[in-house]
Amino acid sequence: MLLSLDLQLFAGEKSERATPKKRQDAKKKGQTAKSQDINTAVVLLAVFLFLMMAGNYLLTGILSLFKNSFQEYMLMEATPGNLRVIFLTILKELALYLGPILLVALAAGVVANIAQVGFMFTSEAIMPKLEKINPISGFKRIFSMRSIVELIKSLLKISFVGIVTFAVLWKRMPEILVLSQKSVGTALVTLGSLTVQMGLYASGALLFLALLDYLYQKYDFEKSIRMSKQDIKDEYKNMEGDPLIKSRIKQRQREMAMQRMMQEVPKADVVITNPTHYAVAIKYDESKRDAPFVVAKGVDFTAQKIKSIAKENEVLMVENRPLARALYSQTEIGDIIPEEFFKAVAEILAFVYRAKKKM
Repeated sequence: MLLSLDLQLFAGEKSERATPKKRQDAKKKGQTAKSQDINTAVVLLAVFLFLMMAGNYLLTGILSLFKNSFQEYMLMEATPGNLRVIFLTILKELALYLGPILLVALAAGVVANIAQVGFMFTSEAIMPKLEKINPISGFKRIFSMRSIVELIKSLLKISFVGIVTFAVLWKRMPEILVLSQKSVGTALVTLGSLTVQMGLYASGALLFLALLDYLYQKYDFEKSIRMSKQDIKDEYKNMEGDPLIKSRIKQRQREMAMQRMMQEVPKADVVITNPTHYAVAIKYDESKRDAPFVVAKGVDFTAQKIKSIAKENEVLMVENRPLARALYSQTEIGDIIPEEFFKAVAEILAFVYRAKKKM
């Protein structure tokens, strides 16, 4: 009794890797190994790299926008027409300067997602579920292992980013201390450079943590989709079909093959018998084959059926025990008879043809 219970528990233990079908089903539901931190880190890194490369272009554009605002727009009369022109002009310039940043962020986010999960679209993940608003389930999620891991991740991100940004500030502290002695333009350039440098270093630190998080998410995902031995058996049964149904299909296929075989018996030239246990129907047609071939064969009940159909259609039957057994065991339906039996079969066919002429 205890042994049986242990075996049942072992069969229900989810210790097996997920099958390809289980993975495919999970992907259709939007369940896959993915780290949101990688998306954030890649987007930030791409944006700050773009700012580093296009900084002069953006600085020139923004300074030009401020210059026009103070020198031209503020001196214009506040009429509806002028306000409309000012609004459209500023909106166009902002699109020229902010648009590339947004496009870079969008492209980086798409690339980060595709790199993790490939091309995937599913509405399953955004479907409303009652269990998500269940207070008991929510309480369990708050005090689960996942929430503890997320807390540790948040602390690590704050610590890493804080240490990295502080290190950059400390390294460039002499430049920061003399900013008050520099012109406004020079100070803005220094602050912009400092901001981009801190952003790059912080993005690199986040990317490092994100890669570790991805490894954890992959491990957690693999653990969540593990299967028990019984799950694998059930999946195989569902894929291959119920054994009872499969046996019935095979039985039906055998019946159809038997029916087709019996339809060929009336076309045979001779049926070689055992005489009670074996029956092999032979036909010789020069237009189809170079030698006689088997059109039907059977043992016991099937042999009796072949002989009955042959008798009804006046197909001659010849008793030859060793030849009948040998042809049954060494040939299949449609096969040419083996070469070692040519002489024996030829003698039988000659006898049959002579008998038919007399009849």
